Amino acid sequence: MHEVTATEARARWAELLRRVECGETVAITRHGETVAHMVPAGRWRAVDRFRRRRDSWEPAGMSTGEILRARHCGHRF
Repeated sequence: MHEVTATEARARWAELLRRVECGETVAITRHGETVAHMVPAGRWRAVDRFRRRRDSWEPAGMSTGEILRARHCGHRF
């Protein structure tokens, strides 16, 4: 993943867009914190399909703590 500041992104927009068209993801930062990602459209559609599918799932019927404990069940630390 390529990382640029917001100022660089504004100045190099066309170049960054070409990189994204070629399949690369670009992270845009402000004051050292990532504020946005530029991702190829195909990747975004895949994420959107997953979110729509996830919304149709039945609730687990467990709290977050119970899910985490079940996930670690049998692990030795």
